[in-house]
Amino acid sequence: MSTETEPRLLKDLFGPAMAEKLARLVRAAHPGFPAEAFVADVAPRLAPLELKGRVAALAAALRAHLPPAYPEALAILLKTLGPPLPGTEGVFEDGWFALPLATFVELYGLDHPDESLAAMHAITQRNTAEFAIRPFLVRHPERTLAALAAWTRDESPHVRRLVSEGTRTRLPWAGRLPQFIADPAPVLVLLERLKDDPSPYVRRSVANNLNDLSKDHPELVLAVAARWGEGASPERRQLIRHALRSLVKQGHPGALRLLGAAAPEVELVALELAPARLRVGERLTLTAVLRSTASRPQLLVVDYRLLLPGAGRAPRSKVFKLRTLTVAPGETLRLTRRHSFAPVTVRRLYPGPHRFELQVNGQILGGAEAELLPAED
Repeated sequence: MSTETEPRLLKDLFGPAMAEKLARLVRAAHPGFPAEAFVADVAPRLAPLELKGRVAALAAALRAHLPPAYPEALAILLKTLGPPLPGTEGVFEDGWFALPLATFVELYGLDHPDESLAAMHAITQRNTAEFAIRPFLVRHPERTLAALAAWTRDESPHVRRLVSEGTRTRLPWAGRLPQFIADPAPVLVLLERLKDDPSPYVRRSVANNLNDLSKDHPELVLAVAARWGEGASPERRQLIRHALRSLVKQGHPGALRLLGAAAPEVELVALELAPARLRVGERLTLTAVLRSTASRPQLLVVDYRLLLPGAGRAPRSKVFKLRTLTVAPGETLRLTRRHSFAPVTVRRLYPGPHRFELQVNGQILGGAEAELLPAED
């Protein structure tokens, strides 16, 4: 007897079962659709592919089995969407079938920008079109930016989020947008309209967009954050903190000053790692004890930096958030964090010494080392 379980990997959502689901949906919208031929064509080709390859293969098979005229094929696909999601919860749970539709628009719709932009407006209310819109920003920048400007006042938070998420210069899993890296002014015009959006879902995307821009234009982003911080609501202040996170991790003094974090007056009493020897796949506990030496309350942004071996033993580093808090004069803090050495796709782990350094308001106060051993066979 078999039981259904949650897929372990996102790519597993785009296997034969997804091909069959798309076939049913499209045939219901267009009875002439050759559902069996579509499934027989694409299902056997999905297994060796990764996520984006699977989604692209499904989109290509839809193109091959739908009418050759793009507007006609697109109209059929849009009939499969069903009602928009009522809220922001579940957008990346219930609407995954729409991702191949967005990719269909991305791959085949560039010669039909008006129809394609309207389709993305609909698709993003079921899943996302943040990847699909990027080629249109490159090929049809004026037309696409005009649509995005109008969408900043759309009633759907999904559409408003598409404005900020689709224009991110360093959107994960997507190619960069070099024209906005060179000149972020068009993006900042859009973000200005969204900085006080009523939806936290949208405001977080605005913060992520600014965080991306800070990697190429730190002083510009700091100027925007300073201006936005004047008379800011608590919600906007939270947006600014999230937008400056990469600069704060770098210890950028301007970002820290904006958040009210001055040079720290604090002593590192102890920094302990337990266990000090562990294997790939295990966790250690970091414990830091800090004592304020200031005569007044102070804001402390406490992070830890991990220096770890890379390929060929070239060192790498990554900063992790620990706590941001206000401490009283003479107060002693005890902070703990469990750090996992489980393998992840975005960062390969190599055995060897791993140094943990405590960073407070951008300053390194001390460090300790743990030895990472290979995973047991």
